[in-house]
Amino acid sequence: MSFTLIIIIVTAIISFSAFKNEKIVNDLIFYPPSITNQNQWYRFITCGFIHADVVHLAFNMLSLYMFGEAVENNFKYIFGTRGNVLYVVLYFSTLVICLLPTYLKQKQNSYYRSLGASGAVSAIVFVGIFLFPTAKIGIFILPPIIPGFIFAPIYLYVSWHLAKKGEDNINHSAHIWGAVYGLIFFIGACYILSSFDPVNNFIQSILEWAK
Repeated sequence: MSFTLIIIIVTAIISFSAFKNEKIVNDLIFYPPSITNQNQWYRFITCGFIHADVVHLAFNMLSLYMFGEAVENNFKYIFGTRGNVLYVVLYFSTLVICLLPTYLKQKQNSYYRSLGASGAVSAIVFVGIFLFPTAKIGIFILPPIIPGFIFAPIYLYVSWHLAKKGEDNINHSAHIWGAVYGLIFFIGACYILSSFDPVNNFIQSILEWAK
């Protein structure tokens, strides 16, 4: 069984349990004052295992499944025996990194709460796009017609715009930082731990597509 599938199953089990138990939500959710005042740093990780509702959970886990299997397999191909470890490290370290800007801004805000794996999923999706930039992507009712390398900047711009407006209850900042960190992690790991050139692969794939 792939690590992607294991993460999906565990996340689904905990999320469904939390839908019916408010205590689980309160114990696991990202709540900055509890981190600041009680050193509950685990909340950076545990908040990624609970979701607001079934739609939120399904969207994140479907996105993770669609991209995660391919990314995980390519990690094993690129990094060999270290591939699985690096993939897991990428996912869970992103849960922390993507929320650091939010934490620094909301340290003592008793009204702020955040949950969901969106930041980590964004990291996996963007690594997938970087590996296969011309693969077509769809979202919501839009069929897969947009190449990944075009979809990615649009997604980042929309997320930045929505984060700036701040009119909904979605942590768009986590999406942005998750995506950016995912790319930095992957590119850095490639140059340090393998002979694979991710930037050249990205560029050549687009050039081939444009012919």
